[in-house]
Amino acid sequence: MLLAEGTSIPDLSCEDQNGDLRSLKELIGEKGAVFYFYPKDNTPGCTTEAKDFQEMLQSFSDEGLTIIGISKDSVKSHTNFCTKHELTFTLLSDKEGALCEAFGVWQEKKNYGRTYMGIVRSTFIVDHEGIIKKSYAKVRVKEHVAKVRDEAFSLLGE
Repeated sequence: MLLAEGTSIPDLSCEDQNGDLRSLKELIGEKGAVFYFYPKDNTPGCTTEAKDFQEMLQSFSDEGLTIIGISKDSVKSHTNFCTKHELTFTLLSDKEGALCEAFGVWQEKKNYGRTYMGIVRSTFIVDHEGIIKKSYAKVRVKEHVAKVRDEAFSLLGE
């Protein structure tokens, strides 16, 4: 089950795409942040979502919001993903799955009759104090980033 709205994000750290250890709370912008969890670098849906966030990055930044992508991919995979798709926002490598577990995005999934554990594509809008203001579970990529932007501006804007 996803972390509930009104809950504080966990005080955890992971390596970013540059291999630097970063805490979630230090990554929050002046007004807040959008943390999005995705299954795997360089897959079609995940690439589309990352490029959509990159395309709208300046408008988020202008509003004092940071974007942070999180998956269980390695630092090297994240580095390559950022380079290949010219991504300039932070990607965290949650190799051990601590963030996925803490946010409740590591769940049972079913695909073509097969059941397995994996990251459920999810997004969290967080205020400047690290409180979850809105969460989205089982995200469909199409038009999601624009919806998140509008909701974040509405919730966190002045």
